[in-house]
Amino acid sequence: MVGNGLHSGRPVRLRILPASAEYGIWFRRVDITDCDNLIAARYDNVADTQLSTNIANEAGASVATVEHLMAALAGCGVHNALIEIDGPEVPIMDGSSDRFVREIVSTGLVELKAPVRVLRILQAVEYRNGDVVARLEPSDELVIDFAIEFPDPAIGTQKKNLNMANGAFVRELRDCRTFCRKADVEWMLSQGLGLGGNLDNALVVDGEEVLNPDGMRRDDECVRHKMLDALGDLYLAGAPIIGRYQGEKAGHAATNQLLRRLFATPGAFEMVTCDAETALKLPGVGVKAADLIQVA
Repeated sequence: MVGNGLHSGRPVRLRILPASAEYGIWFRRVDITDCDNLIAARYDNVADTQLSTNIANEAGASVATVEHLMAALAGCGVHNALIEIDGPEVPIMDGSSDRFVREIVSTGLVELKAPVRVLRILQAVEYRNGDVVARLEPSDELVIDFAIEFPDPAIGTQKKNLNMANGAFVRELRDCRTFCRKADVEWMLSQGLGLGGNLDNALVVDGEEVLNPDGMRRDDECVRHKMLDALGDLYLAGAPIIGRYQGEKAGHAATNQLLRRLFATPGAFEMVTCDAETALKLPGVGVKAADLIQVA
């Protein structure tokens, strides 16, 4: 896949390669040859969350904007992969996970002869900062419950709850785009940020108006994209999560702080081998090409 980064606008090539069981998700910066270029896609490697989720290793090699790709991997049931990338940032594509999902589904997956391990939430853990809330609590399946509120009437207040089992991500969230306000775009450009951002890779609103000629893909596209981001950021736990995630005005920083609090809380979770019943409830199980044409 080839595309521009959101921050730099630089064309970047990216390949998703199969990996063995228990490998997890790793990035390799193939353009870096003078130091360690492998970066584990893990919550404790998150180095910045200002505009996106950026990860880095101890040698300073980094990859920015990993959340949409991580969401695609989680939503398609990819538990082990090596991602080769020749630049500092995952291509933004259209601002969603759609292209990544289409490439994964069309290529297909290799089923490994090894059990899947999951992270089961045993007790509620919460991160709160003012009116921003990110919370994980026990559940038999991965459920995402999100609420946002913006002053622009084009967005306003949006709420949604989704059980992520049985391909729900592919059908309902994968094509929902990054969104921002026109004033935010102007500020980012003034700071030399978001140089690859335009109406082709983000949903931009100004008061009551949606500036994209094609409008919103769904009336609640904005909260759906927040759920997409949350799934990608949660996948940095290193394994599929079985639990209920609640986000209120939350973003990348809040979800990362929530994971750090989770792993620092004794007894809050357990790593278990998936039984057959639980495995059938994971987000990527049963995903098929027909899901790409369904609109929820």
